[in-house]
Amino acid sequence: MKTYRNKIKNITLFMLVVFMTNACSDDFLEETKRYSQDSESYFNSEEEYYNALVGAYDVLQSTYVNVLLGEIASNNTLCGGESATDVPGFQQIDNMTHTQVNSNLRDIWNWMYAGVNRTNYIMEFEDKTNFEGKEIIIGETRFLRAYFYFELVKWFGEVPMKEVRFQLEDETTVPRSPVEDVYGLIERDLQYAVDNLTYTAPQIGRATKGSAQALLGKVYLYQNKFSEAAVVLSTLIDEGPYDLVEDYDQIFEFSGENGIESVFEVQYTDVEGAGFECLQCSEGNVAVGFSGIRNYSGPQFSSGFSFNIPTQEVVDEFEDGDLRKDVAILDIEAWAAQTGATYGTGYEHTGYFNRKYLPRVRSEEAAGDLNLTNPNNYRAIRFADVLLMAAEAYNRGDISDVTARNYLNRVRQRAFNDENHNVTVSGDALTQAIYHERRVELVGEGHQFFDLVRTGRGTDIEGFTPNKNEVFPIPIEEIQFSNGNWQQNQGY
Repeated sequence: MKTYRNKIKNITLFMLVVFMTNACSDDFLEETKRYSQDSESYFNSEEEYYNALVGAYDVLQSTYVNVLLGEIASNNTLCGGESATDVPGFQQIDNMTHTQVNSNLRDIWNWMYAGVNRTNYIMEFEDKTNFEGKEIIIGETRFLRAYFYFELVKWFGEVPMKEVRFQLEDETTVPRSPVEDVYGLIERDLQYAVDNLTYTAPQIGRATKGSAQALLGKVYLYQNKFSEAAVVLSTLIDEGPYDLVEDYDQIFEFSGENGIESVFEVQYTDVEGAGFECLQCSEGNVAVGFSGIRNYSGPQFSSGFSFNIPTQEVVDEFEDGDLRKDVAILDIEAWAAQTGATYGTGYEHTGYFNRKYLPRVRSEEAAGDLNLTNPNNYRAIRFADVLLMAAEAYNRGDISDVTARNYLNRVRQRAFNDENHNVTVSGDALTQAIYHERRVELVGEGHQFFDLVRTGRGTDIEGFTPNKNEVFPIPIEEIQFSNGNWQQNQGY
């Protein structure tokens, strides 16, 4: 299951050099200069296209911060950490006091554009060399470009957009594109991927036709294109090879990675990266260490930094008898009483932790800082998410509440292991039931903030200011570099 992850590990350094992204040392910059002189002579063989694709996939590992902050920004979790000044950028986003000076938002901007530029590099030389199966590499490239641009438009709204590499000084001439134009490119990229990929990945961890269909359905849903979303998502449900895992408890364990419910996963390894000086370079899922129990000693889990702390409100959202609650939420006091585990308490301690992405004990511990080498994959798109998106599209699009209930109840039947908790309502009551189900099914997975914003419920978040906090500010450095070409988002 780690095949493609290990390939990423082996090729990443080379691709970092070729793509001239942020370096972590002067020596590395010297290597960049040496290799970049010949970078235009690349893409002469299938292997070189493949290696470039691996380099594009590698940036996905940096999306750990998108997931972490997608929860912290929402009403699901509090920032936590050691104190009120521990990672100030996280704390500000939790409190909705963030400004254009925020290093963590700058990371999202920089890292997602690193992904865009790597995919644009491949697309720039799309026609240079022909070989059998190139449409698969191009399909995956366009899926990844859509993925990175989707993250950017979700977080920042209007963003600069190109289909070839960004160059120095583009910031002074390339405008921020309207949101609908960015979505237009995303849709075209994903449709190409749907048309040229199959449901079977060439290697575990790579995008498939199903990955592209699911992301395209989500992109339609974010634009309230309910009919289009219903068509693509129902096609995926009917024709794709995916299903719900019978035992919800196994989804987030190592044994559950890349399973039948996984439509797309971000692959991580336990290989040590460059340390906290270069979190983008980490091969492990950094969010897992951040979410770990502070000063923990006991079975099953490893210690961490106690960020991303679930609130009592989200715990109370689970209905009696919902089997997902104890999988999603760890009640540390109950766990300690049961197992004899000991732990410390950090800032904003609620007694709960995001159990889905807590660091697990490993039989062979990785070298170096264990908080940087957690190999827990991120389940970016699960089949349960697809079912709930389809339910929402059919309901909110006034297409078929019967179909919407069928999709919704498939998820609930697994959650309660019976049909006694099936939803029978229609109309707005069904809409609210779907919103509830998305929250409890996907808690801890980074979706809640964007679900609230796209459905006009942002004020459910404490401190949220309408007509401002729907998007985040463009990093101040980018505004300054643009020399007046880019204006800041409203309210910042």
